[in-house]
Amino acid sequence: MAEDLELENYDEDEEVELFERFSFIVDKGQGLTRIDKFLTEKVAHATRNKVQTAIDAGNVLVNGQPTKANYRVKPFDEIKVFIDRPPRDTEVLPEPIPLDIVFEDDYLLIINKPAGMVVHPAHGNWTGTLVNGLVYYFNQLPTLPGNTGRPGLVHRIDKDTSGLLVIAKSEAAMTDLAKQFFHHHIDRTYIALVWGEPEADSGTVRAHVGRSPKDRKVMESYPDGSQGKHAVTHWKVLKRLRYVTLLECKLETGRTHQIRAHMKHIGHPLFNDAMYGGDKIRKGTQFSKYKSFIENCFQIMPRQALHAMSLGFVHPITHAKMYFEAPLPQDFKSLIEKWENYVKFES
Repeated sequence: MAEDLELENYDEDEEVELFERFSFIVDKGQGLTRIDKFLTEKVAHATRNKVQTAIDAGNVLVNGQPTKANYRVKPFDEIKVFIDRPPRDTEVLPEPIPLDIVFEDDYLLIINKPAGMVVHPAHGNWTGTLVNGLVYYFNQLPTLPGNTGRPGLVHRIDKDTSGLLVIAKSEAAMTDLAKQFFHHHIDRTYIALVWGEPEADSGTVRAHVGRSPKDRKVMESYPDGSQGKHAVTHWKVLKRLRYVTLLECKLETGRTHQIRAHMKHIGHPLFNDAMYGGDKIRKGTQFSKYKSFIENCFQIMPRQALHAMSLGFVHPITHAKMYFEAPLPQDFKSLIEKWENYVKFES
């Protein structure tokens, strides 16, 4: 079930630092050998399973291109590997961090995560995370196989994305919820403010999402399916605000940075999304008054305009249908109000 944890977004500031990097030029005398076997022998502390996981994630490049586990290395192949960095410590330090708990029973809880909070400890963020707070409040939480140090987590959202997360409190709940994520049976709705005005009132983006070969922190859309993983985002217009548009986005899949990458792909990057080009003026006038207005907007909401608004699933134990909503945080509401006033008074 390790793949289930990839169904949501990595905390973006951690992405590159989670990997160790290796680079090889294959010796001229090297015989034909499967690349997973070759790297298991070549990379310190690497297991066959760890190497195969890296290959499946597109983190092994041969001559600049992602490869497959059964590829046989040849003399002078240039191989680059981004492999999971060994965890600093499997112990997560408990910290008294306030948690906005929307719902809780004996098996799970729903958290409304504020923007700016990292979900789990990793390089550069060993403390102050959501998981540190969870460990403080609960004596023991289950952990998915291969994700030591991330107790309770079935999915994740970006550090600077606000909204709902489900946390498992028992092994049975975790296993069932992980299956629901894997089979795309979880209903998730996000609210996004994007640059520009889509011509249609609704649409669907179908494009694989995979890591950029130029920057491993950034995800790119591959509509031809040549790289990455299958990804589908359904969107509809909630409100048009001249140079920006408020959208509802429903995830059919949940790849890393999926909404952010898909919106950039269709020419409507998220407002103030620095990683995907939304932190500069993409639509509007050249007047200094407008530029000042946009700068004020960026200050009001100094992050990407994305909020995980709703979460629906079947309770893993009682099998009751569960549905939760989290209202827009104040920074997002203030941003929308500012754009509404702009449209009203500049018309």
